[in-house]
Amino acid sequence: MALCFFSASLSLPTRHPLISTPQNIPRKRNLPLICRSSSDSDEEDYLLDAPVSIGDGFSFSGGKYSDEPSPADQWFKQGKIVKAHLVGGTGEKAKDPIFGLAMAGSSQASTDLFRWFCVESGNPANQTVILIHGFPSQAYSYRKVLPILSKNNHVIAFDWLGFGFSDKPQPKYGFDYTLKEFVDSLDSLINELSKDKVTLVVQGYFSPVVVKYAQDHQEKLNNLILLNPPLTAKHANLPSTLAIFSNFLLGEIFSQDPLRASDKALTSCGPYQIKEEVAMVYRRPYLTSGSSGFALNAISRSMKKELKGYVEDMRKILGDETWKVRTCVCWGERDRWLSFEGVEDFCRESNHQLIKVPMAGHHVQEDCSEEIANIIARILSKPAPI
Repeated sequence: MALCFFSASLSLPTRHPLISTPQNIPRKRNLPLICRSSSDSDEEDYLLDAPVSIGDGFSFSGGKYSDEPSPADQWFKQGKIVKAHLVGGTGEKAKDPIFGLAMAGSSQASTDLFRWFCVESGNPANQTVILIHGFPSQAYSYRKVLPILSKNNHVIAFDWLGFGFSDKPQPKYGFDYTLKEFVDSLDSLINELSKDKVTLVVQGYFSPVVVKYAQDHQEKLNNLILLNPPLTAKHANLPSTLAIFSNFLLGEIFSQDPLRASDKALTSCGPYQIKEEVAMVYRRPYLTSGSSGFALNAISRSMKKELKGYVEDMRKILGDETWKVRTCVCWGERDRWLSFEGVEDFCRESNHQLIKVPMAGHHVQEDCSEEIANIIARILSKPAPI
């Protein structure tokens, strides 16, 4: 049981989209809501609101952060921007879909190629491993996997378009977030990241997109490692936590809520409680601009419409005799979004290795970073089939 109370030691932004200031409390004493376990645990409190001035969650022009060191800033400094995939559209300036207001630069498409945020580690002379986050998440979810794998490999993690620090063009202004566009853009990015064969590691709902890409590029892959992918017909329906973002109007509103868009999406799918400093990194895109929320809204609608067909295609591709890529499915058994029922049967029938991760939820790399990193490392240490 958790006890919620107000603390006067921290301050909220003036207009937070979730927690309003009671009229009988002076605005200067805005108080964050904190949850603390009723047990005698000495663990740090889990803050439901940010302890720094972060601007308005509905802002289209960027939020304000404190001058204190930010985990998001530290993560950004580790990465670089890679340009890949041609920008589509007419070149018009994007406007938000609710009010029709002109949006800031972070919501606009690049003039030529999209900008992708990538974090690279390890010796480029070694085999390349590309770590691909799920929906909705960021490359940050692999932050503890990267240093382990990079000891003997060349490792790259990236943010999908619309997520993290990558470009977030608004739908109809350069990128519409259809699953086909994600397949095509992945092709462009991988060609930019590596000219040699690679191993792809992908988590969650972007797995069908990656398998669709891999179908026509088997010669490019050494291994394919899937972390809690949607493998059965039941998996083709988005959980309510994500499906709500696809609702008309309600989706646009909820996607601008940083706690619903990041915290709730990360914590409702597994057994863990996210730490505040980690949560701040996932929240930051939604706190600094409305573009992240509208991108989330668009991809949720695409997933709701197209996921069933892509899951069916993935099953056919991975089960077809023409599939030659060594494939492994790693499954966090405490996934609250995707049932394990049918997964074991599919892997056995398609002759793919299945590795269970008992303590992990849907976001395996976030829940059990070291364990999944060592599992991947063992797979990579074995020579790929010719």
